[in-house]
Amino acid sequence: MIKQLFKLRVFTFCQEANFGFKKVKLEEKQEHVNQVFHNVANNYDLMNDLMSVGLHRCWKNSFVEELGQLKNGDQQIRVLDTQHFVFLKSIREINLFNENLKITVLDINQSMLDVGQKRANELGYQNQIDFVCANAEELPFEPNTFDAYTIAFGIRNVPRIPKAVGEAHRVLKQGGKFQCLEFSKVQNPILSLANQFYQFSFIPAMGQLVANDRHSYQYLVESIEKFHSQQELLKIIEEAGFRYAGFKNYMDGVVAVHFGFKL
Repeated sequence: MIKQLFKLRVFTFCQEANFGFKKVKLEEKQEHVNQVFHNVANNYDLMNDLMSVGLHRCWKNSFVEELGQLKNGDQQIRVLDTQHFVFLKSIREINLFNENLKITVLDINQSMLDVGQKRANELGYQNQIDFVCANAEELPFEPNTFDAYTIAFGIRNVPRIPKAVGEAHRVLKQGGKFQCLEFSKVQNPILSLANQFYQFSFIPAMGQLVANDRHSYQYLVESIEKFHSQQELLKIIEEAGFRYAGFKNYMDGVVAVHFGFKL
């Protein structure tokens, strides 16, 4: 028994995770990711506009429109938005916000939350949005709390993705929807090569020029390259217990929306 426990502890200690193209200890990845997003927080919107030529706004609006069916008369709809507060820009433009919608924005990085809270105040949404600093792998909520769980451009930064998706399943109500927007794998080989060339040639240089931070943006493009394919992420979602799961590619797979339902 002692020998088995020792082997388990050694295995856990020796586990590694991808941090871009580097291998780091699993338990250290979150610290590295936190530092990246602490560095980029103040330039987050500007850099997203520059890197995607504004397309990220269209992707986010389409992503939020997918939740339109959650409207349910006069009953309150509760949404948990984990990492990078995708809703705060998008909802205003598609008029999804109403007095029955309550959003909890969760991020492990306080710098990102500070930017999000400032934005919510500017848009006048401070009374409809709660901000929680916590880990997506250990959500501080009771089971069956939320009608929808959304995560946009954040899941690839989570050290233990299956654990985070399992937590999403736990806190969703029966019938609740999991929805994830993330960079993915371009399907056309020629377009894939062009996309890789753009990401590695221009985005780190742009980060250096605009934010004086090449390193953080080098990590971001490396993390995209190392992330799961559409089918691999779909398998994780299904194994967490979600049903009627699937995905939809935007721009031939530059990004993809994955979804599933808790039944």
